[in-house]
Amino acid sequence: MSIYAVSSLSRAMPALQRLPLRLSSGPLQRLGRAWLTAWVFPLTLLALWQLASVRQWVPEQVLPAPAQVWAALSELWTSGELGSHLRISMQRVAAGFGLALALGLPLGIGLGLSATFRDYVYPLFKALAQVPVIGWLPLLILLVGIDEELKFLLIAKAALVPIVVNTCQGIQGVPQRFVEVARVYGFTRRQLLGRVVFPAATAAIWNGLRYGLTHAWLALVVVELLASSEGIGFLIVYGRQLFQLDVVLAAVVAVGAVGFALDRLLALAEARLLRWRRTGF
Repeated sequence: MSIYAVSSLSRAMPALQRLPLRLSSGPLQRLGRAWLTAWVFPLTLLALWQLASVRQWVPEQVLPAPAQVWAALSELWTSGELGSHLRISMQRVAAGFGLALALGLPLGIGLGLSATFRDYVYPLFKALAQVPVIGWLPLLILLVGIDEELKFLLIAKAALVPIVVNTCQGIQGVPQRFVEVARVYGFTRRQLLGRVVFPAATAAIWNGLRYGLTHAWLALVVVELLASSEGIGFLIVYGRQLFQLDVVLAAVVAVGAVGFALDRLLALAEARLLRWRRTGF
């Protein structure tokens, strides 16, 4: 081999070494690796759970086997009991989350646009937001009783905080250069808000909606655990009272699956809704 061939090969080696990395870093490969990585930890926990059940490290009355929990989940779904409880819970979440949207978006917009309004209202709002959902339970029971209104209000409170905070911060975080360019072009206040401020703050506002829905779902389960005769939270209490731990764990699995599905649906909607930002900003 000539010295020129060796020199050419040595110059080509860095590019050849980078080639496999480039081929393996495409979108499909990254998606596949992310999907596989996401399953490593759950499958590991499931294997440990199964091992603990087989070796009887934990009594079956305390931690049923995965197959027993799956059988209970299948039976609850086939009988329609799980679907009925989930439907009632979803209706409560929809009502509470809708109330939080109706109150939280205008409040967050007002706090983000007006410094005076923010100075007067935001400190009190932050103080009230620090009180957990359970802290409002005794007062609301005295005011509205233990009917559905109590659940709606507690769910709305849980969802209201992230909606207001993210909306306010999203509007405040709009780059000042966007506003300056709009003023150079002579935008009116309505045009400034509709074409600059709100589009630039859309991502933060949508994040607030996602977090708000997650908090609403968590608050629903807590409320139904404490004061309810139906719903997925009540199913957990019912199973605990009868000491049917397989039913309890099946309901917990259903809660996690529905919460994850709701978040993924909003994430997909966000990706579709904000697709224009790749070129717009």
